[in-house]
Amino acid sequence: QLVESGGGLVEPGGSLRLSCAASFSPLDGHAVGWFRQAAGKEREGVSCISSSDGSTYYADSVKGRFTTSSDNAENTIYLQMNNLRPEDTAVYYCATDPDASSADCHSWSMWDYWGQGTQVTVSS
Repeated sequence: QLVESGGGLVEPGGSLRLSCAASFSPLDGHAVGWFRQAAGKEREGVSCISSSDGSTYYADSVKGRFTTSSDNAENTIYLQMNNLRPEDTAVYYCATDPDASSADCHSWSMWDYWGQGTQVTVSS
């Protein structure tokens, strides 16, 4: 089970930190990913971490602004989002899959386990 939190309304240039609390050790044999879906658009991968080697993928649109980290003691994955832009507005989801890797961030449909999502709105 995955539960996201931390979304909200923020002005352009602001920051938010999303949390994804798991009922298991999220990197214990599972890749973990953050995805987002804006209104009227297809879901897209934002950042994904492989469980095997910890390699991390970031979408070009968020590189240098977003950072994924984990706290294995708390079974929680974080997405730190800085310098937010209006185009970052979306529902953000975390997902895990035992067979995925960071390279599968482009293929959201192959990820098996999803949280309920949290809304992020960037607006002045």
